[in-house]
Amino acid sequence: MKIYFAGSIRGEKPDPVWFKALITHISRHGGVLTEHSFDYGPEEEGQLDDQRIFERDMAWLSEADAVVAEVTAPSLGVGYEVAKAEEWGKPTLLLYRETQGRKPSAMLNGNRSLHLIKYTEKRDALRAVDEFLGPLKG
Repeated sequence: MKIYFAGSIRGEKPDPVWFKALITHISRHGGVLTEHSFDYGPEEEGQLDDQRIFERDMAWLSEADAVVAEVTAPSLGVGYEVAKAEEWGKPTLLLYRETQGRKPSAMLNGNRSLHLIKYTEKRDALRAVDEFLGPLKG
């Protein structure tokens, strides 16, 4: 199974340690097409050619069997990827870490065709990944 992981890179400050842990966990279910995308810091990633990033990521998203997106940190790019995944009929799991005084995007949280999981403990997010991807492995 090919899995597309999405998370903020240029949007709100990403959580690279958590993303790496998520990617490692997700990889137990299949290949993570975007795993190396999170090896760059925002400054390094910003030096890459935007058109090439777009074309590469859309190709990966197109070939993915499933999408897991960490949507706690707002990101226009992640929102775009989630919308394309929905348009293309990709099974999509959204993970949102609950934070005092904040809410997930209404466009994601209010869309009943998306599977958004709110979590406070990271182990709950990892369990949600297993519950989502396990049945998709076939």
